[in-house]
Amino acid sequence: MVSGKQLADFGYKAFSGSMMLLTVYAGYLCSVRAYRLMERRRERQAAERSKTRSRYV
Repeated sequence: MVSGKQLADFGYKAFSGSMMLLTVYAGYLCSVRAYRLMERRRERQAAERSKTRSRYV
């Protein structure tokens, strides 16, 4: 038979593990979003540079 303490310990460990996974996943999503944002910014700057170059050619 499982005691109340063992059940509580297991519940705590399961909850802590799920929160850790959720935190790692949220960090991954945040870094992907930041990378895409910087990528779009680079593309926009490159497009602006090519526009200004084509004006002077």
